[in-house]
Amino acid sequence: MSTPSIPTLELSNGYQIPQFGFGTYKISAEDCVDTVKYALDLGIRHIDTAQMYHNEAEVGRAIEESGIPREEIFLTTKLNNDKHLPEDARRSFAQSLEDLRTDYVDLFLIHWPLPTLYGGDFVQTWRTLLEFEQQGRARTVGVSNFQIPHLERLLKETGVMPAVNQVEIHPHFANNQLRSFHLEHNILTEAWSPLARGTIFGDEKVISAAKRLGKTPAQVVLRWGIERGDVLFPKSVTPERIKENLDIFDFQLDEQTKADLNSLDKGEDGRTGSHPDTMALL
Repeated sequence: MSTPSIPTLELSNGYQIPQFGFGTYKISAEDCVDTVKYALDLGIRHIDTAQMYHNEAEVGRAIEESGIPREEIFLTTKLNNDKHLPEDARRSFAQSLEDLRTDYVDLFLIHWPLPTLYGGDFVQTWRTLLEFEQQGRARTVGVSNFQIPHLERLLKETGVMPAVNQVEIHPHFANNQLRSFHLEHNILTEAWSPLARGTIFGDEKVISAAKRLGKTPAQVVLRWGIERGDVLFPKSVTPERIKENLDIFDFQLDEQTKADLNSLDKGEDGRTGSHPDTMALL
C-alpha cells in the first residue's frame, strides 16, 4: 500500500487537522512505542492520547524516535477526570508536556464534562484550558463527550466555543443532533469508537456493502465517517489492521451503501460507552 494522501480539515482558529489519525486508547505502555512508530511510518500524522490512557510518555518517545519533525505531527491529549480544578489542571498539563517531550500540543481536551462532580463547574476547567491556548502551549483547545447543554453553557458563560468536541460516533450511534449543533457553531466533530468496538462488523448491511465494494467491513464503516466529515482515529496494535484501517482513500461509498449505513442508527440504544450526563468516574 502506497502512502495515502490524508485530507485535512480546518479548525475554527485556522489550524489544519488531519482527518484520519491514530488512537491509543487501551494501548499498553509496552506496546505503545512500536505501535505509534508503525502508524507514523505508514504516513499517519495525527496521534491521539490522554492522561487517562497512561501512555503519554511512550507516545512522546515514539514521536521522538520516529525522526519526524514535531511540527509535522498533530498531537492531541486530554485532561484526566481527577484534574478538573484549575491548579490540578495546570500541574497535570505541564506534566503531559514533559511526558510527551514537547513544549506544546496541537489540541488539548477536557476528557469528560463530569456534571455531577466538582459542583458541576466544568466552566472553570474550560477557562483554564483557554489559558493554555493563550500561552501557546496548546495551539487549540476543545472538549470531549460534551452534550449540547454543556456546550451552550460554555458559550453563555465564557463566550468561547470549543474548536473540537470528541464524541462517540458510528453507524449504530450516529449522534446526528449533536453533529448538527456542531455545524451550526463551527465545532469540528471527532468520532471516537468509529468502529463501534467491532460490534458492527456482523451487520448484514455492512457485510453486503463490503462485498459489493471489494473492501472490508471496517473500511466501509470508516469511509462512512470520513465522507460525513468527521475526524477519525481508530486504534489497533496489529500492523495488518492498522494498514487496513488506513486503506480507505481509494474509493467512495455508493448511494445505496450510504443509505444502508445511515439506516443503522439506533439512537441511545446504540451507544457503547458511558453517557456524558452520568459519567462520574475519577
